[in-house]
Amino acid sequence: MTQFEELPEGCIATILSRTTPVDACRLSLVSNTFHSAADSDAVWIQFLPSDSQFMDSIISNSPSLVNLPSKKALYLALSDRPIIIDNGLKSFQLDRKSGKICYMLGARSLSTAWVHDERYWKWITMRTSRFPEVARLLNVCWLESHGTINTITLSPNTEYAAYVVFKMIDAKGFENRPAKLSVFVEGGHSSTKIVCLDPNVEDRSHSRVEGLECPNVRSDGWLEIEIGEFFNSGIENEKVKMEVLEKGSYWKRGLFVEGIEVRPK
Repeated sequence: MTQFEELPEGCIATILSRTTPVDACRLSLVSNTFHSAADSDAVWIQFLPSDSQFMDSIISNSPSLVNLPSKKALYLALSDRPIIIDNGLKSFQLDRKSGKICYMLGARSLSTAWVHDERYWKWITMRTSRFPEVARLLNVCWLESHGTINTITLSPNTEYAAYVVFKMIDAKGFENRPAKLSVFVEGGHSSTKIVCLDPNVEDRSHSRVEGLECPNVRSDGWLEIEIGEFFNSGIENEKVKMEVLEKGSYWKRGLFVEGIEVRPK
């Protein structure tokens, strides 16, 4: 009986292309033939988004991607860092382990109440942000922001979660104040939860935010908190609306909004 590693390299590449990026890297250690097959374009092109026009548009937004030597190199570059697209309004990235599509809607692409009134919000540049601008909250008592994404732009048959990404610097008005986060899928699923946006609340035992979820610190230094989850079947092009709402009577300031990120759960 022929041993698995004795199969022609093309057959091995076909098999590996039906696994995952992690499996392909692991199996490349089996033998020299496996290593050659696992590095081939025939394998890694299957892990990239299948829409060639879409991929061309992504590559055109980042000149460093144009002359990469292989599909594997392209995959690794797309999963290594976000690519800024749509004139600085959004970012695109591949999940390193699965190859699933991740998006972040920058603050400029969100609908935020009074964001264009300089009495309440200001657009600024922050060195730590991936985007050219972030929204700095100067003073509001009604915080409302939402973003919309079409499921056709995401990976099919995938459970996604949406996260609001922000910082708080000398913030006021968020102490012990619950906020409402919601996800609405057009014509279907919706979910709402109450959270605390303030990352500095230490004693919640006698406060209005007792037991509520609080933000986590990301690897890039920003804070994030999950808005909600949804499943993208890939069958229909549906709109997903993600909303952050805090409408207490307390005036708030010191919030810096980078955007809303949608990534595989």
